[in-house]
Amino acid sequence: MLRGLRELAAKLGDKDIAFFMLKGDPTDTLPQLVEQTGAGLLVTDFSPLRVGRQWRTQVAERLPGSTVMVEVDAHNVVPCWVVSNKRETAARTIRPKVHKALPEFLVPFPATPTAPAAWARTPGLLQPEPVDWEGLLREVLARGADVPEVVWCVPGEAAARAALDGPAGFLSPARLALYAAKRNDPNAQALSNMSPYLHYGQIAPARAALEAAKHRARYKEAVEGFLEELVVRRELADNFCQFTPDYDNISCAAAWARESLDLHRSDPRPYSYTRAQWEEGRTHDELWNACQLEMVHLGKMHGFMRMYWAKKILEWTASPEDAIELAIYLNDKYELDGRDPNGYVGVMWS
Repeated sequence: MLRGLRELAAKLGDKDIAFFMLKGDPTDTLPQLVEQTGAGLLVTDFSPLRVGRQWRTQVAERLPGSTVMVEVDAHNVVPCWVVSNKRETAARTIRPKVHKALPEFLVPFPATPTAPAAWARTPGLLQPEPVDWEGLLREVLARGADVPEVVWCVPGEAAARAALDGPAGFLSPARLALYAAKRNDPNAQALSNMSPYLHYGQIAPARAALEAAKHRARYKEAVEGFLEELVVRRELADNFCQFTPDYDNISCAAAWARESLDLHRSDPRPYSYTRAQWEEGRTHDELWNACQLEMVHLGKMHGFMRMYWAKKILEWTASPEDAIELAIYLNDKYELDGRDPNGYVGVMWS
């Protein structure tokens, strides 16, 4: 995220737009910045997750009375609150609602307007402090030293665009053909690998969808499969978290699922592991270990393998509650797209 923000700050500077790096609790730092700059408008991105919603509410409560706060949903193509006003039960129920709204929301991006005046050359405006990017990176890397830094995924908007539609990007003919034929094969390396960029906002799902749609005539199966994952499944995950406050707790499961889990609480557990053994991929199962170590070192795992990985955690832990807690812990610590609605939905589904 920091390396991507570094690129963003430079691009904003080229357009005479100020970039403020705030450290600390956003419920303190954001209202302070609004007051110091005299901002009349604060725009925030939508999140269906608990912490993001709490931040949004607390920031809104602390803003000056003259400041307007607006929430937009750039996390999805169709805003979550437009798609549905209730929890949807499956992709089949949300898909027609998403498709119906796409013509209104999946439209070309307008050009970025030029700032009416350069912030840095306008007298009386609060100026941002210089950012010590190298120092920040050293600090963050030291704090998270137990999680290896991922090197295969180059961060930033430019890298995101290259990963999508560059010469060797996902939308190249060879990659689209491979995706159509092998996307369900964990050994084929056929996936788009766009999820980290989407998670950190370094490319918008709408941008990726618009570019992918240009190839639909020639690669219909691949493009439609990609758009299903990019648009419909992401919307479904956000919908689940938005309308399910306990999205990371067994209490959110359907009654039949909870009953089934309860029936098997006393089943023998032939294997039991410490948290360190789980994290280090030291179980009796080589396939599970490979899944875990791929996640630790690459920050990603094929969707089919995520299902196997999560189901085996349920099989080898003392209770469903322990399984959910462990799976979410591992997912959020090691996955590049951890702490995301897709991760919580994936764990609960498995």
